[in-house]
Amino acid sequence: MEIFKINSTENKQLIDITSKVTSIVDKAGFLEGAVFVYTPHTTAGITINENADPDVSRDIVGFLTKLIPKSYPFAHMEGNSDAHLMSSLIGCSELIPVQNGKLMTGTWQGIYFCEFDGPRTRKVYLNFLQPL
Repeated sequence: MEIFKINSTENKQLIDITSKVTSIVDKAGFLEGAVFVYTPHTTAGITINENADPDVSRDIVGFLTKLIPKSYPFAHMEGNSDAHLMSSLIGCSELIPVQNGKLMTGTWQGIYFCEFDGPRTRKVYLNFLQPL
């Protein structure tokens, strides 16, 4: 397993971690199977989406913020219930196939760390799964 830290700079943002994940897969010499990308935080997430146009990630954050407004009268008293809900909707992990040492993402796909309660320092775990 590999662990890396990521520093968010905004309260809500998507951070492209594709190159970091690719670099770790390369350094590990991992050739076949899948890489499991996971974050252990209840107010963050991991997703795959388009990384060619930065408007896509801004649209995702904007839509989630409109869908789940911070102003809703949540019972949770910490003031970050919106972030918990966003994390649950997006999810905290992705499983990406690896073939011949390459992530099998689509042409326009990138792997994103989703910050919903920042800025903070967060962790991302990678686990390599070998075929039987």
